[in-house]
Amino acid sequence: MRQISPGKAGVAVGTVISLWHVAWVSLVAVGWAKPVLDFVLGLHFIKLDYSLSPYAIATAGELIVLTFVIGAMFGVVFAIIWNWLTFETAPAWEKDSTGVTAVPLRH
Repeated sequence: MRQISPGKAGVAVGTVISLWHVAWVSLVAVGWAKPVLDFVLGLHFIKLDYSLSPYAIATAGELIVLTFVIGAMFGVVFAIIWNWLTFETAPAWEKDSTGVTAVPLRH
């Protein structure tokens, strides 16, 4: 198995998680969050009486940054564990003239 770059995995997972929260922040901003949340909770047979706080750009930014950081940490930890588990079985990879990894080296 090929090893994973912890930095790239961190950026990838952090980006995916933060983009999910950008979608949530957008729903709150346009006033659609409560109907969407009611629908999702209803699919899980949950009925709650709750209210959402008003949209605040500072809170939205904090949410997006925090979820990126947490997602990045998960990505880094995942890659480190993956690399540790595949250390013995990972083949050596050669790079082509552009620096892009091409094919495994044959011994």
